Amino acid sequence: MQTTLMIYDGTAPADSDVPRTGGVPLAPAGFTWPMCGSGCGGPLQFFAHLPVEDGVLSIFVCQNDPGACEFWAPASGANRVYLFPRRELQPMAVPASGVALLPATSAIRTQVVTLDPDEYDDQDDHDEVAPDAYDLARAGWKREPEERFGKQREVLGSLGGSPSYLEDDRLPACPSCAGTMDFAAHLEEGISSLTEMKLGGQLGYVFVCHTCREGAFLTD
Repeated sequence: MQTTLMIYDGTAPADSDVPRTGGVPLAPAGFTWPMCGSGCGGPLQFFAHLPVEDGVLSIFVCQNDPGACEFWAPASGANRVYLFPRRELQPMAVPASGVALLPATSAIRTQVVTLDPDEYDDQDDHDEVAPDAYDLARAGWKREPEERFGKQREVLGSLGGSPSYLEDDRLPACPSCAGTMDFAAHLEEGISSLTEMKLGGQLGYVFVCHTCREGAFLTD
């Protein structure tokens, strides 16, 4: 099984059209900064700019008063996922108040990791959950033989594949067509307190309906 990990790759220009966390979002002309609809009414914090096959995923999550707004719930209004067309994007005007930006911009490079699930099967315990591709790829990132810990904090998430250990009843439906959305990405908090997307120590999940160009975000 293959997993496309997103790996921290140093800093990036704040308005660059490259895979990154932080910086300034790029959006079509006339697009306005999304505001929290869960309670605080402040600007959502821009988390990530992720170019994909049919556009750019732009992810926003409320961080104005962590824990007060339900940033972990897909229909709370405390997060937004947009699938913008790749052409004619421009930097958005940043709100003057509220927690709108991450402290730093982190470049992302992708790394395809191939694992043999048979190596992780416990033949003596058939009740075990099947090996999870993302969990295994992240846990084994840059781990040498007989080394207990790798460099998991370099992993900022993954692109495509399937959502790690997420129950079917939590898969979000598209608000436009009511169909089940496709899984698009995992998001991890990040490599340091200066760059991290604060998710309360949880894993973030990004979904998208490519037909309606609608997106959704939730955490585990």
